[in-house]
Amino acid sequence: MRLTRDICLVGGGDSGFGLSAPLDCHIYVIDGGSEAAIVDAGMGGKYGATEQILAHIAEDGVDTSKISSLLLTHYHADHAGGAADFRNRLGLDVIGSPLTTATLAIGDEEQISLPFAKKTGFYPADYVFEPCPGKGTLTEGASFQVGDLTVTVYETPGHSDGHVSLLVSGGDRSYLICGDLVFYGGTIIAQNIPDCSIQNYSASTLKMAEVEFDAFLPGHLSISLTNGKRHIDQAAAQFRRLMIPRNAV
Repeated sequence: MRLTRDICLVGGGDSGFGLSAPLDCHIYVIDGGSEAAIVDAGMGGKYGATEQILAHIAEDGVDTSKISSLLLTHYHADHAGGAADFRNRLGLDVIGSPLTTATLAIGDEEQISLPFAKKTGFYPADYVFEPCPGKGTLTEGASFQVGDLTVTVYETPGHSDGHVSLLVSGGDRSYLICGDLVFYGGTIIAQNIPDCSIQNYSASTLKMAEVEFDAFLPGHLSISLTNGKRHIDQAAAQFRRLMIPRNAV
């Protein structure tokens, strides 16, 4: 589903638009003309829908031969579990924060709290977090080109350690691809897991409230192609009052 000339939404599960597997996050393609990049990978494996996602990419007119990289906002299975599938299928570089790529390299299920998520029934008991090598170059202030578009990295821990948000500029408008930092209406997803920190969540949200952008592209739920910054601002307003924004789930 092409959102603008620059961005396609090619995957997403039951907490979005039902484009791929039920547990998938939103999966975006940054289309910079001569080059493209995928952002986040969904679940992968038998609980994912990699081939369906690739079909959506083709339907949106993106030549997979120009997709050079898979960019990961963080290491949770619904965002990074399909990384090995995309690497094996397209031969692209998998790129994330240093912690995300170190975790993914060994398929560290403890780091991503997968055993706990399985125990609660959130993930299937036989789901496997497939190891995949990657490059840990998504660090604060890093900037690089995807064709004609510029991607700037912001470290935004809170929902999880090693979480990053990506500002995409140089196209029809500016876009914030923010993973699971903040969702529509200024909500968040705070979980009872070791690396979810309200203090880090607050600091990251207040930092991103200082960044200007047009379109708001979160990892789940609704998106906004105009006036998207209002969602970050709403969450930041709650944190400034020493309160916690409403939990989205």
